[in-house]
Amino acid sequence: MNRGWQWITAGLAGLLLGLGLILSGMANPAKVVGFLDVAGPWDPSLGLVMGGGLVAGSIGFALLKKQPTTLLGEPLNLPTSRKIDLRLIMGSVLFGIGWGITGICPGPGLVLLGAGIPEGVIYIASLLVGMTLYSVIEKLRHNR
Repeated sequence: MNRGWQWITAGLAGLLLGLGLILSGMANPAKVVGFLDVAGPWDPSLGLVMGGGLVAGSIGFALLKKQPTTLLGEPLNLPTSRKIDLRLIMGSVLFGIGWGITGICPGPGLVLLGAGIPEGVIYIASLLVGMTLYSVIEKLRHNR
């Protein structure tokens, strides 16, 4: 497969995701916090967006299970593990805490970064620091 097509399709997919996040209001941290704040003026719209994403994603994954490759001929690397362990739970909890505190998750964080909004820059910088810290801890763990 021509690498140029991979970059073009990846760019188009990212553009589509970014536009979807902007149009649905999910790049606005206040909208996300409005969904997470069930004790305050609750905004259920994020739940509707996530529900639509789950339906579309479920259909997509169901179709992918029958395919050995992507539409562009690349091998499919779907997760196979169904193991729920402490690391998965703790990672999910940390992600949820960060999302609840900031109202930003990685997709909208990249949209905010691309728009030059300071919160997006801080969020993505923090995300990169966290990923680096995780890599260091994993290397130390495996070198014992």
